[in-house]
Amino acid sequence: MEQTRLDFASDRRIYSVADLTTEIRKQVESAFPDVWVSGEISNAHRGPAGHWYFTLKDDRAQLRCVCFRQEATYLRTEPQNGIAVIARGRIGVYEARGEYQLYVDAIEPQGDGALHLAFERLKKKLAAEGLFDNERKLPAAPTRIGIVTSPAGAAAADMVRVIERRFPAAHIRLYPARVQGPDAAADVARGIRYFSETPWAQVVIAGRGGGSLEDLWAFNEEEVARAIASCAAPVISAVGHQTDFTIADFAADVRAPTPSAAAELAVPDMQGILQTLRGLEQRGARALRHRITALGKRMLEAGLERGKAGMRRRLDESRQRLDDAERGLRLAAGARLGASRERLAAQERKLTALDLRVALARQRQRLESLSQRLPPLQTHKLERLAARLDALDGSLGALNPLAILERGYSIVRAESGELVRDSRQAEPGGNLDVRLHRGRLRVTVSETIVSETSGGSG
Repeated sequence: MEQTRLDFASDRRIYSVADLTTEIRKQVESAFPDVWVSGEISNAHRGPAGHWYFTLKDDRAQLRCVCFRQEATYLRTEPQNGIAVIARGRIGVYEARGEYQLYVDAIEPQGDGALHLAFERLKKKLAAEGLFDNERKLPAAPTRIGIVTSPAGAAAADMVRVIERRFPAAHIRLYPARVQGPDAAADVARGIRYFSETPWAQVVIAGRGGGSLEDLWAFNEEEVARAIASCAAPVISAVGHQTDFTIADFAADVRAPTPSAAAELAVPDMQGILQTLRGLEQRGARALRHRITALGKRMLEAGLERGKAGMRRRLDESRQRLDDAERGLRLAAGARLGASRERLAAQERKLTALDLRVALARQRQRLESLSQRLPPLQTHKLERLAARLDALDGSLGALNPLAILERGYSIVRAESGELVRDSRQAEPGGNLDVRLHRGRLRVTVSETIVSETSGGSG
């Protein structure tokens, strides 16, 4: 049986695949230029060029999505498998595969999208006004702490407990404020203004425990941010947990990750301060003892040196006086001998004139006798002076406290520099400094023996 051929050439339009796909792309892109789509992310991965590819799905359908690198740079939330989001973008067709997909410009976590948008909008506004620029340092040891929070919450009890444990000298005033609900922001701002207008608090802590974004929203209100920024005292923001951020955190002088951490930041640790002071006191006492010991040794050594210098000066003076006496004696003896010779010459001239040879001989004999007697007298005088010098030298040696060291004695000192005169001044294991005639010894006491003759009881 022959097949019948149908020919409707005048009525039909045949599209190529590319042409039809292009037509569909134009229709789709013009119909959905800007859409918001909610769904759960799956199959998320980042390509080598930095583009994000993922799928949005719900219980009935799925939609392929792509976010190019230039838009991905500004995403506040990166695509992660399993999270519910709201994605904004345009619908287009990828002609190479004939698939329609969402070209994503922005992503927000589903459920908190409006709140996040309000948060970012207020944050940019206040930052542009410079509300986040002023930061004051916390006082080192404040004794007056103001807290703005709910008295019924665990955060208040935690902060009071931490402050009382760390710094008992601190006084705490709690301003009761609602931290959740329609009127919470007004309450918190009122409490902050109270501590600002009343010149009492040195530090103000404003905060609460953790919760959802809606629970923490009072601390994202403009009224609270402005109250914090204008507060006369430094403000610590202590809202929620480590990962929670609020507008109050940016406006405050210090952001604490938790209320308990805020209390720790507000006051120092008294035990740590006391320990530091005790350490400084011990160091000062050791330094003072060392200084006193060193000065004592210097004074003792200076006294010994002065004594040696005085004895040396007296010995030098005695030697010089001896030299002067010897020189005077020689001059006197020479003068007497010269006078005798002159008298002898005169007598000799007289005898020559009178021819008294006998008398001259006698005079000569007397002169020779005097000449023979003069040296022994001079020698005797010198011997007496030398003996006196030796006696002075011996007295000087007896007075020298270091002279006994030559005979085998020694000077013993304890580590403190104190002279050791009794064996009971030393303890086994202690160190002693022993000064000898030449040099010193550093010894360790192994045993102390108390002599009965020293007057001890043993």
